[in-house]
Amino acid sequence: MTRLEAKDVTLGYGDHVVVHDVSVAIPDGGITAIVGPNGCGKSTLLRALARLLPPREGVVLLDGEDVHRLPTREVARRIGLLPQSPLAPAGITVAELVGRGRTPHQKILRPWTPADEAAVFSALHSTGLTDIQDAVVDELSGGQRQRAWIAMALAQDTPLMLLDEPTTYLDIAHQYEVLDLLHRLHTRQHRTVVMVVHDLHQAARYATHVVAMSEGRIAASGPPAEVLTAELVSSVFHLDVRVIPDPVTGTPVIVPATLPGGAHDASVDPHP
Repeated sequence: MTRLEAKDVTLGYGDHVVVHDVSVAIPDGGITAIVGPNGCGKSTLLRALARLLPPREGVVLLDGEDVHRLPTREVARRIGLLPQSPLAPAGITVAELVGRGRTPHQKILRPWTPADEAAVFSALHSTGLTDIQDAVVDELSGGQRQRAWIAMALAQDTPLMLLDEPTTYLDIAHQYEVLDLLHRLHTRQHRTVVMVVHDLHQAARYATHVVAMSEGRIAASGPPAEVLTAELVSSVFHLDVRVIPDPVTGTPVIVPATLPGGAHDASVDPHP
């Protein structure tokens, strides 16, 4: 059974509808990348899956139950969320931030247990932050800060992790550092990861399942090689492209078919 899915959901803010009658099932044990142009509803859909935004119509199911009928603490034991550009309290250390991930598991009369300690240590170790656990989060590099937030989500010890643009504002080295980390968590700890990403090459390289959105609807979903075709990408992003295999991984690489100034580049056209 799919643990997390949306059925016929319509989503919006105020009078503005952003997502229209969308159904999507998240494959268990995979990395799902949600892609699409700005304003297509990617982050809105992720917020609904994370129980942050109630659907106007339809339902989000977690283990077969309406996620909005479940207690908040119970949802937090099953879904970990990393929002866009999270802000850490001033002066908080890495270990303290990661420790906050244990909140859903704590009880009033027993706020901290050996299990909490073990979960925090494991999260710090998995993300390579053990040596800087006493550092102040505000003083870290962008990549280190993002790893600290991912460690907090790991300490939450949930089978599902949802991340909204986890590589935003990071330079290319730190982007791949974070994506490599997520891939390791998926392969070694069998976490189900759902992430909103802008870079189609990164989505193709790291995801096992891609959901492509356009104008608030699902344009296609499935394995990267089946979804990220030249026809689909051209239709969704309104850009003439060619798709070639990555020389390292064999996964799809999307290449614009026009040169600066608008000239067509026949060298990337499979049918010159």
